[in-house]
Amino acid sequence: MPQAVRAIILATTKVGDKSLVLHCLCNEGGRRSFIVSVGRKAGMALFLPLNIIDGEAVENRKSTLWRLHRISSTAPLESIRGNVYKNAVCLFMSEVLYRCIHDGEGDAELFDWCARSIAALDSIESGWSNFHLRWLMELSAALGFSPTKESIAPFAGERYSEICALLDADLTSFLMAPLNGTARSEIADILLRYLSSHTECSLNIRSLAVLSEVLR
Repeated sequence: MPQAVRAIILATTKVGDKSLVLHCLCNEGGRRSFIVSVGRKAGMALFLPLNIIDGEAVENRKSTLWRLHRISSTAPLESIRGNVYKNAVCLFMSEVLYRCIHDGEGDAELFDWCARSIAALDSIESGWSNFHLRWLMELSAALGFSPTKESIAPFAGERYSEICALLDADLTSFLMAPLNGTARSEIADILLRYLSSHTECSLNIRSLAVLSEVLR
């Protein structure tokens, strides 16, 4: 019996010439992976990171991975895909989620929060240079450990006062905070170390270097 699935794509793994494994966060069941068939000439736009898709999952007799059919996108994310800065933020977000949420983890509330975050990034017209910093703080809260001035202090070093100011800021003030590229990169690294300590997983996020270069 096919199972209706709504999922956020976190990453993909190519399997031969005709298949992809989609690593997803689902609205039911948390983190799951599916296998899909793709033709050699098939466009890959449907399977880009943070795309939100609907599909029908069917048990696969040849693998523990269920096969996903009848896949469609729920939103085009045209603003993200057409903006090099937003796309770099998108890739960073997807890699963080991929590395800190393990198979079977997650629930409907986390899925809904992620979907709202993606929609917010797509719709925002300015201030996206600090968006990923706000998002890392909100992700920590969504996972159950909101950063406070006391809990962030062991990680913050010389950026403690700036982080405290961000913690006190409303959304608009946060996004418009006048941080330079170096400060932004170092604060992101601090928040990743904070997140890593609470999730007990290594968050060596390769896309941070690209994001820092784009947003410097």
